Amino acid sequence: MSEQTQQGTPGRGGPPDRVVVAGAGMAGVQTAVTLREQGFTGALTLIGAEPHQPYDRPPLSKAVLLGTAEGSAFDVDFEGLGIELRLGCEALGVRPGEHTLDTSAGPVPYDVLVLATGAEPVSLPGAEGVPGVHLLRTLDDAERLRPVLARQHDIVVVGAGWIGAEFATAAREAGCAVTVVEAADRPLTGALPAEVAAPMAAWYADAGAVLRTHARVERVEPGAVVLEDGTRVPAGAVVVGIGARPATAWLAGSGIALGEHGEVLADDRLRTSAPDVYAVGDCASFPSGRYGERLLVHHWDNALQGPRTVAAGILGAAAGESGPVYDPVPYFWSEQFGRFVQYAGHHTSADTTLWRGDPSGPAWTVCWLREDRLIALLAVGRPRDLTQGRRLIESGALMDPRLLADPARPLKAATA
Repeated sequence: MSEQTQQGTPGRGGPPDRVVVAGAGMAGVQTAVTLREQGFTGALTLIGAEPHQPYDRPPLSKAVLLGTAEGSAFDVDFEGLGIELRLGCEALGVRPGEHTLDTSAGPVPYDVLVLATGAEPVSLPGAEGVPGVHLLRTLDDAERLRPVLARQHDIVVVGAGWIGAEFATAAREAGCAVTVVEAADRPLTGALPAEVAAPMAAWYADAGAVLRTHARVERVEPGAVVLEDGTRVPAGAVVVGIGARPATAWLAGSGIALGEHGEVLADDRLRTSAPDVYAVGDCASFPSGRYGERLLVHHWDNALQGPRTVAAGILGAAAGESGPVYDPVPYFWSEQFGRFVQYAGHHTSADTTLWRGDPSGPAWTVCWLREDRLIALLAVGRPRDLTQGRRLIESGALMDPRLLADPARPLKAATA
C-alpha cells in the first residue's frame, strides 16, 4: 500500500525536552505512562478537556450507569510519575511550524505533540436541546443518566449499535421499559454482515426490550419520539447511540492531514503529516499491512495498544531510529443482554464465513477466512475461541475449514 511520506521526530542527539499529550482518555494516559516506563525523563504534560481526573470509559455504560461504582478513574500516580495534568483545558488548535498547541488556557509549547482526543458521539439532528435527550460518552453523561434509570422511566434508545445495546441492557437491569429504534433492518448494521447480526435481534425480546427496525426518527418531542411513519413512541428519556466521529474539528487550519471521516491520517508508526506530531486512539486511522487497507478503530484495545508504538517511536526517533510499525489485530468486546461478545480481526476481505455452534443458542462463533487463513472472528460466550483465534490471526496459520466448523474442536487444533 502506498502511503504519503510522513515525518516523525528528527534526531536531536537525545530525547525531546518536552512532550505534550492532547487528550486524557485511555490513549492519552497510556501514552504518558508508557513514556515514563520506557525511560523518558523530560517534561511531560497531559491535557484533558474535562475537569475530572482521567478515567476509563467502558464502565460508564455498565457499573457507573447502574450506580454500582462511583467512577472509573485510572489508578495512576500522575504526580509520582512527574506527569503534569492540565484538566478542564480544551485543545483549540495546533501551529506545527511554531511547535505550539493552542488551548483554552493559553498556548503550550512542545517538542513532540501526541494527539489523543478520541471520538465524540454523533448527535441526532433536530434533537439538540430537547429536554430528556441524552448522549453517553462522558462521566457527566453517565451521571445525568443514572437518576433516569433509577426512576425507571420509559426509555427510547435511538440506534441498535454496540453502545445502544449496552445501554439497553443496563436500562433493563434497572427495571426500565426500553424501546430501541433502528433505521436499518437489523442491529449492528454498520459493524457486522446481515447473517451474523440477524440472530442478535432476538436478544432484545429475550431481555424484555422492544426492537423496532426500519424505524427512522422524524423528530423528538418532550415525552415522545415520533417516527417517520407517524408512530409516537412514549419516552421519559431518549438516549442517542448512532455512532461516533473523531474529535478533530479543532485541528482545522493546522495543516495536519485528515481523512474522509475527519480522522487524523497517521502512518504505520502513528506519525502524522506534521513533523513531531503523533496521533493515537479513536482520533486516528493507520494503514494496516495485515489487512491491506487503512483502519479507523474506535475501540478500547486500540487506545491501549497504540501508545506503546508512539512512546517507542518518540524515544527511538531521538536516536535516529524509525520506531516499530503499528499493525495490530483489532479487538473489542461488548456485554449485552447477558452475553459476552468478543471480536478480533477485520472481516471485510473474507472469502469464506464459517459458523461454530448454533446462533440461536447461548454460545457460538463466526470465523472469517481468506484463502484458508483466519482473518477475523466473533465469539459469543466462547472466550477460548477468541483467545486462540486471535493468536491464529496473528500467526497467519493455514486452517482446515472442515475442522474449524466443529465447535467441539479447539480452534488451535483446526490448523491445516
